[in-house]
Amino acid sequence: MRCEKWVSGILVLQLCCAGCVLCGNVLVWPCDMSHWLNMKTILEKLTERGHYVMVLISSHTFLVDYSESSALNFEVVSVPYDKDNALDILDDFLELAVNVLPTLSLWQSATKLQEFLANTTENMKLLCESVVYNQTLMKKLQETKYDVMVIDPVIPCGELVAELLAIPFVNTLRFSMGDIVEKYCGQLPVPLSYVPVSMGALTDRMTFMERLKNVILSIFFNFWLHQYDFKVWDQLYSEALGRPTTLCETMGKAEIWLIRTYWDFEFPRPYLPNFEFVGGLHCKPAKPLPEEMEEFVQSSGEDGVVVFSLGSMVKNLSEAKANLIASALAQIPQKVLWRYKGKTPATLGSNTRLYDWIPQNDLLGHPKTKAFITHGGTNGIYEAIYHGVPMVGVPMFADQPDNIAHMKAKGAAVEVNMNTMTSADWLSALRTVINDPSYKENAMRLSRIHHDQPMKPLDRAVFWIEFVMRHKGAKHLRVAAHDLTWYQYHSLDVIGFLLACIATTIILVTQCCLCVYHKFGKTGKKKKRE
Repeated sequence: MRCEKWVSGILVLQLCCAGCVLCGNVLVWPCDMSHWLNMKTILEKLTERGHYVMVLISSHTFLVDYSESSALNFEVVSVPYDKDNALDILDDFLELAVNVLPTLSLWQSATKLQEFLANTTENMKLLCESVVYNQTLMKKLQETKYDVMVIDPVIPCGELVAELLAIPFVNTLRFSMGDIVEKYCGQLPVPLSYVPVSMGALTDRMTFMERLKNVILSIFFNFWLHQYDFKVWDQLYSEALGRPTTLCETMGKAEIWLIRTYWDFEFPRPYLPNFEFVGGLHCKPAKPLPEEMEEFVQSSGEDGVVVFSLGSMVKNLSEAKANLIASALAQIPQKVLWRYKGKTPATLGSNTRLYDWIPQNDLLGHPKTKAFITHGGTNGIYEAIYHGVPMVGVPMFADQPDNIAHMKAKGAAVEVNMNTMTSADWLSALRTVINDPSYKENAMRLSRIHHDQPMKPLDRAVFWIEFVMRHKGAKHLRVAAHDLTWYQYHSLDVIGFLLACIATTIILVTQCCLCVYHKFGKTGKKKKRE
């Protein structure tokens, strides 16, 4: 008996040691707001598997609470701007996106957006400099000997830190503006004939005019919008590394790109071996609702409920818009749970309840939920896909119009324009989504596609991060395009050589013909004269 205990103890010890061998140190460069929700899910899973996770985070955050007790470790970076300034930037962005840009011409909107991005870049640059030029911090990170770095490239600099520390890194993102990062840094092929530029709200089935719009948008994003932004980072990266380089060259060294979508959402398009889909990695089965909320949901009877949320950034609306929406909601037979922190609308119906916060995933997974009114954030859309709930999309800015365009094309959503909407538009959209069975059928079809995967999205994300740790990279998945110049990538040197050969051949043949003509032509004329 005693011998058996010793054997059991040795086996447990061996298992523990084996587990420790597989564990490693993970450094993280995150992005705040909704991006953090996805990143946090991955990081918590990594800690469950025994990895040590350290998150580099700015002292000024909106959603990341680095003071709460957590299995995650935080290295808080003091940034030389106050929190009020950071809040002002967020408020300015919301004001610009929701109220200002829709009233301006295309050119004016582009100019305003460029000004905002330039201001934001300066603040992100301050954060970057506070890390890479902090010798004490960099030495501390170097001594920890991290095995991999997980980066959200929406906030540049993570890849610079990884390069300075000589750590292989993994990028995780939904998309970059205009696909710039994926196309130029990741070398992802983007045929404009059927791959819609992100933020263009187009589908893969484009008319001639839509393809024209797609090309113009691509040119706009490539050569104008990012021109200043990239120059700032190229200069900083070159100074920090002590050699000429660019943001794209450094970011392109990512071993794996974890894309936060899947084929339930995406249109078919070419991808590379080191691009992996992990869309919906935060989704999970619904849990029971709070008692008071469950009673309200059950009181809806056979009509069911509608869940309404515009995300964590938009907390309230103008009084006029709120009243317009509330009056439409009051006319449907369903009960409505509306996440809203603004002033209670005067037209609020008895079927609608306002909440500061709602358990969105649990509500979407409730059998009585008939529709989801959403701003079109990727996280919310994926929860709706996961549970098979049709949507009414009210996109306002960033990736939201593009996301809703995807759902409309797949027959799972109806769109309402926030800037031109009427109460009748809202009522029509809600009745269509709730009463037309095709929307529910399409939502359930997307749900089946999402669930029918050989590996759960979260497990896939963790697998590839650990893969990079085990093999110290994934260079065998990296395309040779990274080592080509732009003219080599497009075979312009080969085309030029072939054109030169053709031109030389034409010239030689022409010269030969002229020589023959002159020689035999003159001989013929001479014979005639004789």
